[in-house]
Amino acid sequence: MADVHSAATRSKNMRAIRTQDTAIELRVAALLEQRGFTFHTQDKTLPGKPDFVVPEHQAILLVHGCFWHHHHCYLFKTPATRTQFWLDKIDGNVTRDARDRQALREQGWKVLVVWECALRGKLKLDDQAIGDRLEEWLFTIDGAAEIDYQGIHLLKPANPA
Repeated sequence: MADVHSAATRSKNMRAIRTQDTAIELRVAALLEQRGFTFHTQDKTLPGKPDFVVPEHQAILLVHGCFWHHHHCYLFKTPATRTQFWLDKIDGNVTRDARDRQALREQGWKVLVVWECALRGKLKLDDQAIGDRLEEWLFTIDGAAEIDYQGIHLLKPANPA
């Protein structure tokens, strides 16, 4: 299937995609602020330049787009054009994500992935539910977890390669 846009239009569209301060990141920031958590963003000194660092809880929050980080949910759709290029790019993101999460864990951080599908879309969680899950994880769970449209789930440690 051919792309419906010219190469110049597609390039312009792709350049416009934000890598920080996205709508879903801003929503997580607002929820953290409402609950009184102190945090900083985009820490370049940590592996993967995490979206949110909550030092008081030795915690990292990563906000992942379901497409860019290949979440197995209803928001991920395999691209119809340049399919292999996009799948290779996304697989590279997934590999990098796992490596960065492992490095953060080795440095003593607990890591939470908040998926886009929890924050937007037809099955998104409401602010109260997300805030409750964030607070639950920060105060009671000492490990890696993720929040998606189905709730919070613990993540198994990555196998060293």
